Amino acid sequence: MELVECVPNFSEGRDEAVIDEITDEAKSSDEVELKDVDMGADTNRTVVTFVGTPEGVKEVAFNMIKKASELIDMSEHEGSHPRMGATDVCPLVPVKGVTMKDCAEMAHGLAKKVGEELEIPVYMYEEAATEKKRENLATIRSGQYEGLDEKLTDPEWEPDYGPAEWNENVKKTGATVIGAREFLIAYNINLNTKNKKVAWDIALEMRRRGRAKREGSHDQHYWKGRIVRYGEDEFPCGECDFVGSSFEEVHEHTEQEHEYDLKEFLEKEYDYDVESLEGKAVKKRGEFDHCKAIGWYVDEYERAQISINLTDYKKTSLHDVYEFARERARKMGVRVTGSEIVGLAPYDALKRTGKYYLEKMNMPTGVPEQDVIETAIQSLGLRDVAKFDTEEKLIGGPTRPEDALVEMDVDEFVHEVSRDSSTPGGGSIAALAGSLGAALTSMVANLSTGGRGTGEVDPILMPVADKAQELKKELLRSVDEDTSAFDKYMEAKRMPKSTQEEREKRKKAMQDGLKHAVEVPMETAKTSADVIDIAEEAAEHGKKDAVSDALVAAQMAYSGLIGGIANVKINLGDVNDEEFVEKKLEECEKLKEEYEEKKERVIEKAEERLD
Repeated sequence: MELVECVPNFSEGRDEAVIDEITDEAKSSDEVELKDVDMGADTNRTVVTFVGTPEGVKEVAFNMIKKASELIDMSEHEGSHPRMGATDVCPLVPVKGVTMKDCAEMAHGLAKKVGEELEIPVYMYEEAATEKKRENLATIRSGQYEGLDEKLTDPEWEPDYGPAEWNENVKKTGATVIGAREFLIAYNINLNTKNKKVAWDIALEMRRRGRAKREGSHDQHYWKGRIVRYGEDEFPCGECDFVGSSFEEVHEHTEQEHEYDLKEFLEKEYDYDVESLEGKAVKKRGEFDHCKAIGWYVDEYERAQISINLTDYKKTSLHDVYEFARERARKMGVRVTGSEIVGLAPYDALKRTGKYYLEKMNMPTGVPEQDVIETAIQSLGLRDVAKFDTEEKLIGGPTRPEDALVEMDVDEFVHEVSRDSSTPGGGSIAALAGSLGAALTSMVANLSTGGRGTGEVDPILMPVADKAQELKKELLRSVDEDTSAFDKYMEAKRMPKSTQEEREKRKKAMQDGLKHAVEVPMETAKTSADVIDIAEEAAEHGKKDAVSDALVAAQMAYSGLIGGIANVKINLGDVNDEEFVEKKLEECEKLKEEYEEKKERVIEKAEERLD
């Protein structure tokens, strides 16, 4: 299935009735799901998130932009967040089955329709930008709504679509920025001060665009210093005390000592002409390349916040900016009290952050994922000013159907197995046995690490716990996959067979379905074998008090392996491909022989330590 995320930002955060009318466009569509509506009274801005099919998203996005143009009058708008239109920005994000190129093409289609039918000036940004200097949203939005009348008369800032004139319609709607981008995390860090200058100071230090270089500040409040400017023959470096006698000299210094292209930085981020710098402020880069940030005061929370957009959380993470803000705030005599995620965030982003903090605590990271996520939530203080519901706020996490076997209570599952139906059967039980072996292995590793005197085994067993959690997750998934393994075969059996062509097509589909039914238990056997490998490490290096659990882990995993092999063999019975059958039988025998010996070795090691 193809899925696209759309995150339009509307310049209204106080009138709930207006936002309800706009979001009704998503609620009334069968093609999209409204995921989040985040209204901000102080910023007078609402961030809406919905996900759906490409065509559904495009249609709903257009209808929302149209509705916003009817209900929001930008000539009367006030708010603390930068903005230039009723629908200020509308990014499209690839989620599943679509590429960034697909989203960029989709963005241009949407923008053309908005420009022509709604007569709203539209600028394209990020991956859909029509030229380099328009990639950055902040650059496009420079001057905001108040400077739009002048911007529209500048040939360099002619809109990509829609009218390049300041008329009565544009005066009301402003301009809209539409684009395609990677997943962006809107993230606010809370401070225990009402002074937004402190928030701005930290924001300027961390954001990619950086700030003006200053000097003469006698404390850590950098904004109090005097701005350093380029002179006729003085070209100071923004990063250090070096002063060149020409731009070429400071450019060479910056490239060699600070490893970036000063000319490119000044032109892209500040639209500077490096041939005419005299009197202009010297700029220094911020700490993070994939971070945009501003500071503001939020009356609702009675505190200042650093408002951040993380444009690539894999390169600039939540914990990167949070820890930087904590350290910078401490030097300025204030404290970070927590943070909040606006809209949605990738499950993976919180998982990475949870593991980071567990490692900082010298705690095992090979624990259930919900524990890792909770560590991230507590470490970032995500419940400081608002509730944080993982089901509402995180996207891309593990999902299971409500009727999944692994969602059953233990007694309910055992009763279901005992009934006179063929599923769940031996294949599902084999996968469950393997998952229990993995869980026990993780337990032994976690009990044996992170404590006094565990320094020698920590580097060995902590990775074992991580691996065990991954194997446990794979095997739990196989519990249900084994039950549905014959679905493709059964679907093929129901195919029409009136003609010779239909019969041939049906026969091939049935054989493909049978092969799939073989591969599922084969994976169960192989994954269970991987569990035995790490159970051996647990038996050898784990705490003596837990060595019996390592023994049980190996035995359970071996049951998963043998059960998987048995199901492979029985499912091969109706497969006509002799080469396929021979190959799978050979794999089974090799796996059984190798791991019967290894399982016995694990038990022997465990019993030796028990004795």
